[in-house]
Amino acid sequence: MNKRFFGTDGIRSGFGTAPLDQPTVTAIGASAVHWAAHGVEQRPLRVVLAGDTRESTPQLAEWLLTGLTQADLNVEVLWAGVLPTPAVAFLTTHRGADLGIALSASHNPYHDNGIKFFDRKGLKLNDEAEVAIESEIARRLEQPAAINPTDRLLGQPSSSMAKEYSAYLVDSLDHRSGPALNGLAVVLDAGNGAASALAKPIFESAGATTHLLFAAPNGRNINDNCGSTAPELTASETQERSANVGFAFDGDADRVIVIDERGAVRDGDEILYLWASWLKDQAALEPSAIVATSMSNLGLEHALRARGVSVERCDVGDRAVVSMLREKGLRLGGEQSGHIVDLARSTTGDGMLTALAVASIVQASAVPLSELLAGFKPYPQRLVNVTVKSKPEFDTVPEIAAAARVIQGELGSTGRLVLRYSGTEPLARVMIEAADTATVDRLCEQLAAVLQEHIGDSSR
Repeated sequence: MNKRFFGTDGIRSGFGTAPLDQPTVTAIGASAVHWAAHGVEQRPLRVVLAGDTRESTPQLAEWLLTGLTQADLNVEVLWAGVLPTPAVAFLTTHRGADLGIALSASHNPYHDNGIKFFDRKGLKLNDEAEVAIESEIARRLEQPAAINPTDRLLGQPSSSMAKEYSAYLVDSLDHRSGPALNGLAVVLDAGNGAASALAKPIFESAGATTHLLFAAPNGRNINDNCGSTAPELTASETQERSANVGFAFDGDADRVIVIDERGAVRDGDEILYLWASWLKDQAALEPSAIVATSMSNLGLEHALRARGVSVERCDVGDRAVVSMLREKGLRLGGEQSGHIVDLARSTTGDGMLTALAVASIVQASAVPLSELLAGFKPYPQRLVNVTVKSKPEFDTVPEIAAAARVIQGELGSTGRLVLRYSGTEPLARVMIEAADTATVDRLCEQLAAVLQEHIGDSSR
């Protein structure tokens, strides 16, 4: 299903360029609220709006507000200011809102931004909803009306919504024997993003001793050599400070990467292994299965099988994870990148909630994190990105289809090939797992060369 505006996770691009230019953003706001108005009668339509720390976020919010308030509907906008994306999902349901909107480009650099939507249940919009909104956006762009600056400026954000979200996170822990994280030493990397003002007080409210890094956002330093995509300094600090665990969040704090007490970086697969094993031991994982994406390591399947837990595979994206969790009646799922969803506590990936859960497992186990993860043995895996000029179906390009068949035949049942396009960037992604690194490297480079020859963009 081809979409003009929506990608894997909302709408994302460079700020100021389509679709994040003023006319399109205004049309997006009006179209989204038009969709959300279905079934709402004789009361204001309520919208929760927040964003991350990019310098473009306030302007993007103003453009969006113009559309929200000029859609010929009675709209009440609850402006929360800087908050994590999962906070918007929580507040949409907690405040009885009809639509939640988070402004963020997640782990991307500051010059990008994006718009993510949540429905009344705090769920990311499904394909049907996105297609309906896209149709309305196109109609409004084809018949543009005059854009009148709104007289309802955003004003000061509500501080109460941040407090509500923080309380919900702390209350998610078991405090029956006192503060759940009492005595735990934690290093926190906020990525100069949406977690900057919240991470330290939340963890300290739960009893932890904290050391905070990269929590001085200036509009341009979000995800800049820090956070979940660059956790190296946080890993060093965790080891040097003899902390029990470290956490590195991305720009909108919907994902997290974990660092063990030895300074080793642990990804989402290892978080899933730890959390699923713990829930299994607590008789809290029924059915005894989790959801992981096509990019998760084969080692996760093998490690969890030994614990009596099976793995269901889905497409990339926490929206796909949530969809399969609901379809299969399961509780826990996530991505290797650190998007983890506990459907018993949240409707979307929540980095802060995940970090608190991992910290509480380490504290309750009284065992170092490295030992808790000793049963996880990842297969050698490599991901190669090829910049492309177009995105044809892979099986429609004979040379690519043939190369993929040869590689799959060589891997057999002892490895995996995943070939897909990025949902937000002009990239083809080649992921290969095998029993040894040499095979992985050889096959990755072999297929990447074929992709480059036939659909690669050599100008970028």
